Formats: sequence, C-alpha cells, structure tokens
Amino acid sequence: MRRSPGPRGRRATAAVTLALVLTAVPHGPAVAEPATLPEVRAELDRLYHEAEAATEKYNAVDAEVTRQKKRLGTLRGRVAATERKLDRLGRLAGAAARSQYRGGGVPAEVQFVLAGDPAHALDNASLARQAHLGTRRVLEALAGTEQELRTRGDEAAAELKRLRKNRGKLESHRDTVLARIGAAERVESRLAEKQRRELAALEKEAADAAQADWVESGVLDGAGTEAGDAGREAIAFATRQLGKPYVWGAEGPDSYDCSGLTSRAWLAAGVALPRTSQEQWRRLHRVAVADMRPGDLIIYHADAGHVGLYIGDGRMIHAPRPGRSVTVAPAGSMEILGVVRPDA
Repeated sequence: MRRSPGPRGRRATAAVTLALVLTAVPHGPAVAEPATLPEVRAELDRLYHEAEAATEKYNAVDAEVTRQKKRLGTLRGRVAATERKLDRLGRLAGAAARSQYRGGGVPAEVQFVLAGDPAHALDNASLARQAHLGTRRVLEALAGTEQELRTRGDEAAAELKRLRKNRGKLESHRDTVLARIGAAERVESRLAEKQRRELAALEKEAADAAQADWVESGVLDGAGTEAGDAGREAIAFATRQLGKPYVWGAEGPDSYDCSGLTSRAWLAAGVALPRTSQEQWRRLHRVAVADMRPGDLIIYHADAGHVGLYIGDGRMIHAPRPGRSVTVAPAGSMEILGVVRPDA
C-alpha cells in the first residue's frame, strides 16, 4: 500500500493563491489554473513531460536530417560523377562522328570492293567494323548515362524535398519544446521560496513513496547485481557525467538530455544506440523488469518519453528535465514501461 503523507506532505497540500501561478502556454482547450501545490506539481509534471516528448521527437527528426544530409551529399557526388562521364562520352561520340565523316561513311564491304590490294582491304574492313561497333557502344553508353543522370537528379531532388520538409518539422518541435519549458519556468518563477521548498519536498515524498511500493512488490528480488563488461563501462561513463546540466537535444560532452546521456554512455562502451528513448525501446532487446541488471536501460511512461541507466540496488542515473542536472535517482520513482538491454 502507498504510505500516507507525513506532516510535511500535509503542509505541502496547503492552498496556493492563483496569483502565484502563471497560466500555462495554451496547448488545447482551456484548463483551470492550479491552485494547490499538488496541482502545481501535476501541472509542472505535465509541461515538462510534454517538453521531453517534443524533445525526443526533435531528436528523432534531427537524426533523420543528419542522415538525409549525408545521403544528399552522396547523391550529389554521384550526379557530378555521372555528369563527368556524360561529358567524356559526348566527346567520344563527337570524335567518332567526325572520323566517320572524314571517311565518307563508306560501308566496309564497299571499301573492300574498291580497294586495289585485297589484303589491305580486309584490314580496312576489319578496322571499319571495329570503329562502327565502337561508335555504337559509345552511343549506347551515352544514352544510358543520360538516363542515369536523370535518375540521379530525380533522387537528389526528392531527397532535398524530404530534407526541407523535415527541417520544417524540426522548427515545429523546437517551438513546442521551448513553449512548454517556458510555461513551466514561469509557473515556478511565481512561487515564493518557501513554496519552492515545499514543492521539492512534495516531489521527493511522492518519489520515495513510489520507490517504496516498487521495492516492496518484490520486483528486485531476482534482479541481477552484476553488469556485463560493456555495461560497466556505460555506468562508469554516466557516473562521470553526474552534475552536468540537462539541456534538451544535448548529447554531451557538457550537457545532456535523457536519451543523449544513455546513448553516449553506451557508445563509450562500444555500442551504438538509437538516439531517442522511443527508438531505444522499439529496437533494443527487451527483458523483464524482474530480470534486469546494471547497465540496462529503464524506459519510462506509456509513450516511452524518458530513459535512465540502471546501476543496481534499485537506482538509476538519468538526466531528469530542464533546470535539473544528471543525477542518481530511485529507479521506481516514475512509471516504468519496460527494460531494454543494449548488449543482449
């Protein structure tokens, strides 16, 4: 059972005047302003969760934009190479046409009949046939290269169109992130110092209660206590990042968001991970929560919007949210969606 709040928790539920809380940035139908600290906490949780969800969408599109830039560069290189090939073939075709013109375009069998020396005529006929075949091959290659150039050009144009579309998505997700973070920061800025302390105590109390319920459920009874070699390296890297600030979209070395931290930690261990928490959940090997071990990634919330690195003993390292720093936290303090193992 969830533990009842202590005196501090009861005090934290005291009413806060509406003047202390700024209305959130519009995000749909109008909603009532929060009036108590629990309501303020719920509002902040919502805003920061929406900011993190938008951040992960931004990260996903940003990674795709990076791939598209690389593909576009490759396609443009191929277009340039094809244009050079087309230019060479064009010069060869022109040379062949001029050669046939100087020779009068006389068929090889006619040159044989008119030649005074039959042996020399055979030589001339063979050369003429070779020249004819060579010219035909040049013209065929020229036509094929022209088609290849059109195809490469179409591919590059399509990739550029997709790139521009994704750049628009980046701007949209960036705007959402900044709007949600700005709204949350304004809500917090209207709180008095005493209320900030009470809010922090309320958050800790809720996290501790959730962690206690999680541990008491027995979920950790069979969990592993030893990380694999790569897992130990990932944990060591994440530990060195403790205290660095959360910055949305960041993946080090001076700041991180949640998936930026986990992806860089495992990259330091020699394992490349998907950039976002959603892709880490979708593409990595899943294990039961009861079977997790240090080094595994814990995915949080129904939308897989947050991720932390499990370090054992019911704890994890994560980059929480804007205004916070990389820290060690109770692994069961948030809603767990599942666990994935990068080195499975």
